[in-house]
Amino acid sequence: MASFVKMLKTLLSLAYLSLFCAAQDIQYDWKLTKVPNIDPSGLYPRTVLGINGQWPPPPININSTDYFSIKFTNQLGDGHPSALHSHGMFFNRTNYYDGAAMITQCPIPDGSSMTYDVLNSPRSPPERFGKQWGTYWTHSHYKGQYVDGFRTPSVIHNVDSGGVNHEAHQYDDDFTISLGDWYNEWYDVLNSTEFMNVNNPSGAEPIPDAHLIYFQHTPWNGFAENLPGFNENATLRFEANKTYRLRIVNMSSLSMFYFWIEGHQMEIIEVDGVDTEAFPVDFISVSVAQRYSVLVKARADADPKNWKINLAADGDMYDNVPDTLQMNISSIISYGDNLEVGDDGRATLDEFEVFDDTQLVPVEPIPMYELSDPSTQSHRLDIYFTTFENGINYGTFNNNTFVAPLVPSIMTMMSEGAKTSDARYFGPNSHAIISKHLDVVEFELFNWDSGYHPFHMHGTSFQVVWRQTDLTSDDPADHPDFNPLQENPIRRDTVMVPPSGRVKIRFIADNPGVWFFHCHIDWHLASGLALLMVQGPEVFPSIYTEIPTDFYQQCQAQNLSTAGNAGGITDSVTDFGALPEQPHLPRVGWTPVMIGTFVACILAALMGITALCFYGLQSHTDEDDEDEHEQEKYEDRHVE
Repeated sequence: MASFVKMLKTLLSLAYLSLFCAAQDIQYDWKLTKVPNIDPSGLYPRTVLGINGQWPPPPININSTDYFSIKFTNQLGDGHPSALHSHGMFFNRTNYYDGAAMITQCPIPDGSSMTYDVLNSPRSPPERFGKQWGTYWTHSHYKGQYVDGFRTPSVIHNVDSGGVNHEAHQYDDDFTISLGDWYNEWYDVLNSTEFMNVNNPSGAEPIPDAHLIYFQHTPWNGFAENLPGFNENATLRFEANKTYRLRIVNMSSLSMFYFWIEGHQMEIIEVDGVDTEAFPVDFISVSVAQRYSVLVKARADADPKNWKINLAADGDMYDNVPDTLQMNISSIISYGDNLEVGDDGRATLDEFEVFDDTQLVPVEPIPMYELSDPSTQSHRLDIYFTTFENGINYGTFNNNTFVAPLVPSIMTMMSEGAKTSDARYFGPNSHAIISKHLDVVEFELFNWDSGYHPFHMHGTSFQVVWRQTDLTSDDPADHPDFNPLQENPIRRDTVMVPPSGRVKIRFIADNPGVWFFHCHIDWHLASGLALLMVQGPEVFPSIYTEIPTDFYQQCQAQNLSTAGNAGGITDSVTDFGALPEQPHLPRVGWTPVMIGTFVACILAALMGITALCFYGLQSHTDEDDEDEHEQEKYEDRHVE
């Protein structure tokens, strides 16, 4: 009997493994709902946006050969629409599944549903099947809904249709480490009352009320789950001598973090879905929307201890740091209950060796993309934050702040066809950049702002071919020369551009459609720091013969146009109907306002001088009268 039970358990285990190893047709049924009384920071319970009444939302955990889709239903119940974006996914020939509201779709109305093909869609080219894996995340791409909680990590394991694991590096188990910032107030309230407001002309971003670290178990051959606890109440359990893959995902709206583990060594093996050669580091700087995987070998001490996982928020991201904000938090790697917490005596964070992601080497070598015609393929983008004439501070590329279209940009491409090789069809404030199919494109980003900016390209991984950390520095190490002979530069989908710095990225325009490029600090996206990257408009009509009818129905339900230029006007690059324009930049020179101000200043100065003279003379006259009176009194006494 015992042998029969043992055999039955073995058969069930094999069936369980086959269920998760072989390619599957997987669909998640997600309902976006409000979830009350959520308090991960332990400071303030609030209502958040979750999935199926759950927060954190369930992690996505699939294999690269799965057919994966999400049926997404908006059940907010407050009239607000939504949209679902799978961050980092390529969506080859399925641009409409990218989920960027008013770029690739109309947002989904309250009470409506839409199914997104996320991985290996039947509409994608067969040669792309099973070609994407790594660490990603899924979040709302409508206004700031991910700030309010709609965000979760997504893991794609490199497993073939037969269930064989082909990961570039081997390990025993797989965990995801979710990092984030947390606000006690709704995003819409903060955005309207504190940020995009005339009372905030400097553009200071709302400071989070807390920072978070929490974990998911994401094995390649089993169910994924959120692990209990946040911050000091969260624990990762290690077994001696095992090797673990830790996937670090920063799902913040503003915060950048430094991450390190005491008592253990880390080796980076992936960034943003790109496998890399193992690279040892002391700590990792993780900006908004970036992902790293590290290998960590568990200890095998005779006298085991537990060890801290440390997270330090970068204070340079905040205009001021409130005394109430905890900047350093830690969780635990546990080798057993009630064990002493170890101390490895290593240097403090500011003494660790600085890590530069351009040092990483992809496992799959791709030589640096070359420009055949820099005059048309290279685009300089100067980043500024400016207070416009309306008194509100906006983010700009080349003094252009993004204004969302009234027609989803992909529908402009569908209705206007190859004519959209003319960027003007996308509106005067979309800053649309057009590239021909298979051209190499270069963005040269100059950050003249005082803060860091993580820029994300939808639908594309790019090569980071040059970084200068400080153009104002006299130290040559801060602005090295460009190396034209790079054999295999790092590729990723989100790059940090430092203040007063320059970053050059290159990619091949091999994914026809319209793709959003924007700062992933969500406050900066709201302020207009974004543009459209339009790939292959000349081939788009032959590749995209139709868009699923669901997308048109969502627009029609909200009385949103589905054809024409950005303003819904057909065959025009000058008339955009009711499309708003960006506010006016501050005008320079002798404008009427400046002339009036100058004249008022002169008049005020003259009035001030006149007043001083008048009161000065009046005071002198009063003193003379008093002296004469005293003299008369003296003379009268003398006569007597």
